[in-house]
Amino acid sequence: MMYRCSCRGRARDAAPSHACPDRRRVLGLAALAALSAVGGLTGCGDQAAETLSLAPIEIDRATSCELDGMLLADYPGPKAQVHFAGQAQPSFFCDTVELFNTLLAGEQVRAVRAVYVQDMGATDWDKPQGHWIDAKTALYVLGSKRHGSMGPTIASFAKEADASRFATEYGGKVLRFTDIKADMVDLSGGALHDTRM
Repeated sequence: MMYRCSCRGRARDAAPSHACPDRRRVLGLAALAALSAVGGLTGCGDQAAETLSLAPIEIDRATSCELDGMLLADYPGPKAQVHFAGQAQPSFFCDTVELFNTLLAGEQVRAVRAVYVQDMGATDWDKPQGHWIDAKTALYVLGSKRHGSMGPTIASFAKEADASRFATEYGGKVLRFTDIKADMVDLSGGALHDTRM
């Protein structure tokens, strides 16, 4: 029996289940596209879950500092958290100086997925709660008279106006994330009051 091959427009001898090579290729590509779409949806779900897992986590009375085990809630000044790749929970820091010292350390090899600090223009200095902001877009005041858990600290702000007002009242210099260098965050505190930088 003769059947017309729809892809070539000519008659061929074939069984009723015949599919020409071009048609097979089209069907194969369609199946591949469908699988890719399903994979893409799964990827979107994974991405949404990852974004959710990168959201800042609020500290509680038991949250401790990664470096020294100090309880964050017991001390004044801005706190920080880093979401490292391959780590389910963020690493917390009781002071922004510790945060920058860790991030800028030459031996730091863990991949950073997200970094948050607290907006000190929106929360109480002595008992900071919430108001987490992206550390990379925050503004910082280095060299002020205000102390955090480790003594002199770097105040973090979401708004430049708040950072400038703080610097006028307490001293220090307003900097951006990329302006802060390793020699400014020596944990001995020596560079923190030097506003000539």
